[in-house]
Amino acid sequence: MEKWFNVGKIVNTHGVKGEVRVVSKTDFPEERYKPGNTLFLFLPTSETPVELTVKSHRTHKNFNLLVFEGYEKINLVEAFRDGILKVPESQLVELEENEFYFHEIIGCLVATTSGEELGKVTEILTPGANDVWVIKGKNGKEILIPYIDEVVKKVDVREKVILIEPMEGLLS
Repeated sequence: MEKWFNVGKIVNTHGVKGEVRVVSKTDFPEERYKPGNTLFLFLPTSETPVELTVKSHRTHKNFNLLVFEGYEKINLVEAFRDGILKVPESQLVELEENEFYFHEIIGCLVATTSGEELGKVTEILTPGANDVWVIKGKNGKEILIPYIDEVVKKVDVREKVILIEPMEGLLS
């Protein structure tokens, strides 16, 4: 069974020439939305994904605007709204050392270097200079961990374990 990974959600159309507005969920928009690339659209009303080839890509405000080959008119893409764009696992690119896909980090157990278990990563925020990992603590409280070398000491995605050295005030 093929494993699929979200790269974005189509939230609306843009103009009359078949452009769709995408809220991106990928760290690699320039790679994923490159003309000629194949994306698969999963619609709430269908069990079978629609295979789409990117014709053009540009950014506008906080959106990625895409046109797909063969869908260059607004009436052809209106039904794509609320669809999720995905890629199969076979399209994932090899990452550099100390780079990870979100799906590799989410679900990892986080512990301090002194052995205290904090909880599991439930979400990754990308507010700016560095990612922030959201950990659901044992008491239900969220702990925000910046993904920086001073804090994150070891990431083992195979074992699903992350070791951190908390900065002063991080856990209080």
